[in-house]
Amino acid sequence: MARIELAPEIRDDFDRILDYLSEYAIEEAPGRVSEIIQAIDVLQHNPLIGRPVSADTRELVIGRRARGYVALYRYIEQIDTVFVLAIRSQREAGYGRN
Repeated sequence: MARIELAPEIRDDFDRILDYLSEYAIEEAPGRVSEIIQAIDVLQHNPLIGRPVSADTRELVIGRRARGYVALYRYIEQIDTVFVLAIRSQREAGYGRN
């Protein structure tokens, strides 16, 4: 089972996501954050599940549409560790409008 390490910048990503949800009075903000964390936990058992972005990074797509996020990560097989580098909404990532 792979270990998961979150980059320090992830805190800023969650703050930005929570600020956005608060700004638009979305009541289920804690549930959304929980969904993101549960999706990242899947990487413990399936570290290569995300789509390749470059030679050493992958993207895990979490949810869809207004509830959609993307986690950028790097898996280092030699130490069996997933380093989550960033989390952003799919809209920030340039994905669909709906």
